[in-house]
Amino acid sequence: MTTLLFVLLPAVLAGIVQGVTGFGSAIVLMVFLPTILPIPQSAGVASLIMSVSNIMLAWRYRHSLNFKRIIWPFLVYASVAFVALKLVNSIDVHLLKSMLGGLLVALSLYFLFIKSGGRKHYPIYIAIIFMVVSGFFNGLFGIGGPLMALYFLSLADTKEEYLACIQTFFLIDQLYVTSVRFYDGILGTNDIPFILIGIVGGVVGTIIANRITAHMNIQMIQKCVFVLIGISGLFYLVQ
Repeated sequence: MTTLLFVLLPAVLAGIVQGVTGFGSAIVLMVFLPTILPIPQSAGVASLIMSVSNIMLAWRYRHSLNFKRIIWPFLVYASVAFVALKLVNSIDVHLLKSMLGGLLVALSLYFLFIKSGGRKHYPIYIAIIFMVVSGFFNGLFGIGGPLMALYFLSLADTKEEYLACIQTFFLIDQLYVTSVRFYDGILGTNDIPFILIGIVGGVVGTIIANRITAHMNIQMIQKCVFVLIGISGLFYLVQ
């Protein structure tokens, strides 16, 4: 019953959220998993739970992928995530999480009520800040999606292009960061049952999400992304 409540059902919801907005699965899962696992372990399990779902989404939108667009952002993001993984057991990040939460809420309100759309390219220094902050929090908590979603959304002309880039980006990230987590002993064989059960839920959620996105355009997905960024910020603030 515990596994059902804290892994399977949240994974279904996470799959729906990720399939519609391109990110957010870890935010959903990290509400529940830390009740049964340590936070570093929870972050690793949350990432792997969505692995099959990410493969499904990346494959579904593969014809719209611009692979060159994700290479240099991933290099920056992954480098910072590697450093954060080494600090995961020695850093107090409560204040940092609160600051990030405030930033995300402000960005959400800005895009929802002041600036229409998010499709203008960001200056290079803003893009780099997004990647550094996202990589840092991905390494610590497995939650690096909100700012990367803004970045890829700003470059995309269609929902297919956006979802193809962000899902492939996160799939590569999963392979890389998970390898580091296993190497460092953060994840182990004892976590596999949670991961397998969660994968089932994630796949079910992704199938549901695919039916939803079939009736959405890029503008509708933009609104969903901006709302979820605000929810993400509130999640950080209240933790």
